[in-house]
Amino acid sequence: MQIIYSPRFAKDYERLDISIKKKAEKREAIFRKNPFDNRLQTHKLSGRFFGLWSFSVDYDCRIIFEFKNEKVVIFHAIGGHSIYKKF
Repeated sequence: MQIIYSPRFAKDYERLDISIKKKAEKREAIFRKNPFDNRLQTHKLSGRFFGLWSFSVDYDCRIIFEFKNEKVVIFHAIGGHSIYKKF
């Protein structure tokens, strides 16, 4: 699976605390093996986020992403619940 990091995701990621970055890297490894692993709590988003998905890095941090096709995923944003307001 190829994961593309959007410019926004890259910018959001750079601002994260190192401990969250390490958790995100571990969750991404799980995601690459199985995007629907129960530990990720992957779920569809609705409303203005229709077509996008989210998974948990930890209790407060999420990654918003999109399945472009069977082999390509785009990570759009990472952060706390406030990312839904900014997106």
